[in-house]
Amino acid sequence: QVQLVESGGGLVQAGGSLRASCAVSGRTLSTYTMGWFRQAPGKERQFVAAITWSSGYPYYEASVKGRFTVSRDNAKNTVYLQMNSLKPEDTAVYYCAATRLVSSSRVPFPHEYDYWGQGTQVTVSS
Repeated sequence: QVQLVESGGGLVQAGGSLRASCAVSGRTLSTYTMGWFRQAPGKERQFVAAITWSSGYPYYEASVKGRFTVSRDNAKNTVYLQMNSLKPEDTAVYYCAATRLVSSSRVPFPHEYDYWGQGTQVTVSS
């Protein structure tokens, strides 16, 4: 059974930075793509970024490109989301997820993911 555990959320002022982590346990996900999604109150879950575990190829949603960086540490079995230049509209619960899909066109869709973490709250004050 795969378990994903997020950490690293918090409260930060606009323009600040946070790094969210997603620790993976239960099996090796070397053939998986790891995604980050976020969900604000009253809104649908939104794609933020993703990375292929094997090659480290990144994907980004347009509004975070240039501000957020997704990475993975194979030795620690952990995926990271470095969030810089944070804005109040980035406030949400951030989730990490894993999928075995290989088609890049399917990366942004939450229903394509097999495993989910419990989420970590990111709050950006203005």
